[in-house]
Amino acid sequence: MQIATPYLMFLGDVPDRLAAKTAYGINDWRPEWCVGQLRMEGCAADLGIPDLTLEEAVAKGCRTLVVGVVNAGGVLPDHWVAEIVAALEAGLDVASGLHVRLGSIPAIAGAAERNGRALHDVRHTTETFPTGKGTKRPGRRLLTVGTDCSVGKKYTALALERGMRERGFDADFRATGQTGVFISGRGVAIDAVVADFISGAVEWVAPAAEPNHWDLIEGQGSLFHPSFAGVSLGLLHGAQADAFVVCHEPTRTRMRGVEASLPTIQEVIDLTIRCGSLTNPGIRPVGIAVNTHALSEAEARAVLAETESAHGLPATDPVRFGVEGIVDRLSAEFPA
Repeated sequence: MQIATPYLMFLGDVPDRLAAKTAYGINDWRPEWCVGQLRMEGCAADLGIPDLTLEEAVAKGCRTLVVGVVNAGGVLPDHWVAEIVAALEAGLDVASGLHVRLGSIPAIAGAAERNGRALHDVRHTTETFPTGKGTKRPGRRLLTVGTDCSVGKKYTALALERGMRERGFDADFRATGQTGVFISGRGVAIDAVVADFISGAVEWVAPAAEPNHWDLIEGQGSLFHPSFAGVSLGLLHGAQADAFVVCHEPTRTRMRGVEASLPTIQEVIDLTIRCGSLTNPGIRPVGIAVNTHALSEAEARAVLAETESAHGLPATDPVRFGVEGIVDRLSAEFPA
């Protein structure tokens, strides 16, 4: 799948920042591809890049409208269809990470055909995956896991890729969600894989490698989330992780989108080791990534110090303070 850049990021009329996390992720990690944003009335998200009309975007060289939103069920709201049709009529391709296929909507399919434009459904792959085997394979793997969904698992894995490479590690980010695929240009959206083949798809994403090569596998959901635990478990088994980093948002008391209480970091560590031991008995935690976006710097540093003391693991906000402590831990526990 070759998606033409640069992008015009479509945010629709989403109610908050998290609902546009695909757009934020692409803009944070590939800002040179994001020329502007297209927002509808009532949109509460803002990437901090220029608001453009379709005509302005085309004039500035945009080639693809990226539907940069997420929602429960991955549906495309009916009132967005006209905007996407207009983008196709203006000469843009359209790419989406939603579950619904763009071409399944007659108005969009018709506009793409009339204008010779491409539709990219990043969440859907043409690969055929085997079932997972759990057989030990060479190479090293780190998985980011979470106390909830949308707590920074992708950002942590990307920050670790950058930080580890700077320290001389042979390390690659492995995308398992639609935003990660947009950012890296490779991977598979695990939540769109038939359940029986989730662990096999992760084995495909992070295959056998050189003994000291690290695959940094983007986590999804949470083992404790009533909606997404099945995906998280299949991902854990397929990753065959040697190491994991727990990702956490300290201001939450309930899991996103449900009434379930947030688990503790220790509960996540314990369950991850228990379940992950099925395919790698040596699995171990190497750090805690805390999303401190909602905290002042002083509050953030206090939370990190408390978290590090409580668990005996390096704790950091990977975006705000870097990942040096976690990389130090990896160097100590997994010498080359």
